[in-house]
Amino acid sequence: MDSTATPARPWRTALLAGMASFLDSSALVSAGIVVGTLYPESMSLSDGQIGLVLGLQTLSFALGALVGGRLGDRFGRRRIFTWSLAAYALGAVLLAAATGPGPLVIGAVVIGLAIGADLPVSLAMINEEAPEGRKAGLVVFSSVLWNVGIAVTMLVSALLSGLGAVGGRILFGYLVVVALVVLGLRLTMRESAEWRRARNAVESGESVRFRDLPQLLRPPLLPGLLATALYYAMWNVGANTMGQFGSFLHVNVVGGDVATYSLFSTVGLGVGLVAGVVFMRYVDTAARGPLFAAGSAIIVLAWVLPLVVGFSEFSLLATLLLSGLGSAFAGETLYKVWSQELFPTLLRTTAQGVTIAFGRVVAALIGFATPALATAGAGGTFAGVAVLALLAAGIGLLWIPRLPGARQLTSVEKNAL
Repeated sequence: MDSTATPARPWRTALLAGMASFLDSSALVSAGIVVGTLYPESMSLSDGQIGLVLGLQTLSFALGALVGGRLGDRFGRRRIFTWSLAAYALGAVLLAAATGPGPLVIGAVVIGLAIGADLPVSLAMINEEAPEGRKAGLVVFSSVLWNVGIAVTMLVSALLSGLGAVGGRILFGYLVVVALVVLGLRLTMRESAEWRRARNAVESGESVRFRDLPQLLRPPLLPGLLATALYYAMWNVGANTMGQFGSFLHVNVVGGDVATYSLFSTVGLGVGLVAGVVFMRYVDTAARGPLFAAGSAIIVLAWVLPLVVGFSEFSLLATLLLSGLGSAFAGETLYKVWSQELFPTLLRTTAQGVTIAFGRVVAALIGFATPALATAGAGGTFAGVAVLALLAAGIGLLWIPRLPGARQLTSVEKNAL
């Protein structure tokens, strides 16, 4: 069978490749819950050690995206997301079996590298195999799966939280099983037809524009690289704070419990999932801009609210719910779409790897200190995140729409091929 043939079932490709988002969010949230609240007592983990483990996971995510993104453009989407998923399963095994800070660090680094490498190549596969007019919608589907991963993890953690460290080990074991099932199904997938055509053109000696790494560092690609990197980094500080440290904040700042936080998270994510499905319908239309503006405003409101009404279980859960709803129309959802549209085939995952790496390094550096800073005074943490969310909204509303259009870049690339 011709490996470059257009797949008859783009939804199957979107689902199997999009499971990268499901597994990535599951790993990040599971680590936050387990390392932040279920393992500390049995392993005598300090706030500093919790921040170190979770910060190193985020840094490893950055490195994995940087390396995996470049390898995905050089050697293909399928090969990279196959190996990365095998590494993911190994990392989850190490986290499930960990007995102290040292093993936790190793497991966090391994799974961080894996999820980082998997994400850009998986998103590119979805975009490249989707039919015209539905590309953005199917990329948004990966964000829906991201939220499904969080929701399922929250639900499972709510059921297991009473078991303490044993519950944490079961949660990581669940990730191992899902990763191995998805790996088996991914082995039946073909390489991206678009990437294969572009690679064949290079190998046959044809002149192909936008294929060399230095081209990312000059117009017309550089502005898109800078804009998406800054947008993703600023938005991601809030997402990482709530994703990795939400349960920690709920327990240690307002005196709540993990079960309540997890259950409310599941409800909120249900609302976000519905909103994400609605956005899939409109993201390929002119309604994208107004919906993005509304989502950005909701995200800013989410972080401002506790500063206005005071910190309590109610206000912290409101932040959780509102930030999830807003991110259905903005945040990583739109970042993923822009990252496909603004870059050509043979530099697409490289560009995403660079911007994901930058965003995750920023989040990791802040994450190292988040537990200690939030315990000392949550107001400064929330104010800082609110300012970054507002700046990100400005980039998405005022800068990115003025960049060379996605459809223009795609047209140039297709003509070159």
